[in-house]
Amino acid sequence: MTSVHSDALVFFGATGDLAYKKIFPSLQAMVKRGHLNVPVVGVAKAGWNLDQLRARAKDSLEKHGGLDLAAFEKLVSLLRYVDGDYQDPSTFTTLREELKDAKRPAHYLAIPPVLFETVVRHLAESNCGRGAKVIVEKPFGHDLASAQELNRVLLSVFDEADIFRIDHYLGKRAVNNVLAFRFANTFAEPFWNRSCIESVEVTMAEDFGVQGRGGFYDQTGTIRDVIQNHLFQVLSNLAMEPPVAMDSESIRDEKVKVLKAIPPIEERNLVRGQFRGYRDENGVAKASQTETFAAVKLEINSWRWKGVPFYIRAGKCLPTTCTEIVAKFRKPPTVIPDSQLVENHLRLRLSPEITIAMGMMNLSPTAEGLVLQTAEMVASHSPRADEMDAYERVLGAAMDGDSTLFAREDYVEEAWRIMEPVFKGNTPVYQYAPGTWGPEEVERVTPPAGWSNPGEKKSFAVASEAA
Repeated sequence: MTSVHSDALVFFGATGDLAYKKIFPSLQAMVKRGHLNVPVVGVAKAGWNLDQLRARAKDSLEKHGGLDLAAFEKLVSLLRYVDGDYQDPSTFTTLREELKDAKRPAHYLAIPPVLFETVVRHLAESNCGRGAKVIVEKPFGHDLASAQELNRVLLSVFDEADIFRIDHYLGKRAVNNVLAFRFANTFAEPFWNRSCIESVEVTMAEDFGVQGRGGFYDQTGTIRDVIQNHLFQVLSNLAMEPPVAMDSESIRDEKVKVLKAIPPIEERNLVRGQFRGYRDENGVAKASQTETFAAVKLEINSWRWKGVPFYIRAGKCLPTTCTEIVAKFRKPPTVIPDSQLVENHLRLRLSPEITIAMGMMNLSPTAEGLVLQTAEMVASHSPRADEMDAYERVLGAAMDGDSTLFAREDYVEEAWRIMEPVFKGNTPVYQYAPGTWGPEEVERVTPPAGWSNPGEKKSFAVASEAA
């Protein structure tokens, strides 16, 4: 098991789209902060040489994040390149030579999952895997069986402590701010339970479509793309118990407990949708049944949450781009008639800005008597220009050997277990118009007081009969 900083970073798929849009900008940022000062070896089958990879890196930075000349020159000095077929053992012999004296490399597999087993096997046979870490890009399988097989492949060469399954959502500061809100504030604990909370909603909305990625998306869909991984991580942060310590295993233990308490999804608690026009996208089957929208209702059968429904929805071509959590409170047992009350709420916005808001009722300032209205107390800030990107944070953590921001083997398999009935079933896909909040059928999977739609300003002024 490795526990010290990696002395080289190898990334497979160095000429791919992910490297171009995300990895090179993150590497430059790491250099700029002084967090990267080891050889960076790109591996791909493109017929390129090192100068071409450097040119690709420069073009990437000019288009995605900005070129910092000093940091880029340092990054260029660290770059190496191995061009070769992943099926060919000589590619890995060359890689071993390029690593020179490195004894603790981190191998980042930014490649299609179908190639994972081939690459992992060659890493072992070439001695490139000895003392190394492996960083695996999602998706971690396509269902429970494939996830279990992927874990078998990885564990045949690497210890679990040396396997880092990237869910870049865990690298987002706002997602981790949920834990800070819960465990760094005394006032939050007394109400964060089934006694006070009526329901919890998690919405991840995007106002755009598949953006030319129709071929990929049609094989994936919303559930596999963001719900089973990104939004389950958010759910775990919301529902977990306080860890006994702040080390990675204590935190990940509590997250796994959340998923273990969730029964498999029932078809009646799922609605899938597809925006009109999706089937006209390049790479999309003309009779595609892939969802671009999904809403699910979950139960967490734990001491804290039993009986509280959790609603998750995500989709493309919705009215706005925003990720937001809304927890609605039970109404108070007051002499004011229940019909005159609007439930209090806690709203946590994760993007595009970070917001914590408490919704409550108070007296209307413009009316006489006991006339109530709703209002929010809001704390909000936009991300700073120099804030770490998610990929910068997770790559740095992996090289440091810190597993906190990564999915563990048992977590991945529990997440697939929950969604397994969805993939084995044949649930219908309903059409919806772009710019709406999904198909009409989503009413079947809707919180008691209706969904809280991000961006929609709601105000209520109600005259109490007790006035």
